[in-house]
Amino acid sequence: MPRPEAEDLLRHLGGGWELAEVSQGVTGLRKTYRFKDFAESLAFVNRTGAIAEEQGHHPDIALAWGQVTVSVWTHKIKGLTESDFIFAAKCDRAGPK
Repeated sequence: MPRPEAEDLLRHLGGGWELAEVSQGVTGLRKTYRFKDFAESLAFVNRTGAIAEEQGHHPDIALAWGQVTVSVWTHKIKGLTESDFIFAAKCDRAGPK
């Protein structure tokens, strides 16, 4: 996906998502979610994991106390597709309330 198209789709996501290098020269989407404690962070990881399994679309997820960073890209093409943005929107719906 050309960067201008990715930037346009990025504007339709909730705040906090960025285009970033997510793997050796690969541009993807990345967002860090903040939570009040480890338990809430872990619960979000589990919700995100369930979405990933359902979609067959597996992000990189980094869990830490009070925060979770999600990095999304399509591994097969080493870049972004529209489905990455759809997955990112689903992560936002599963995120902190």
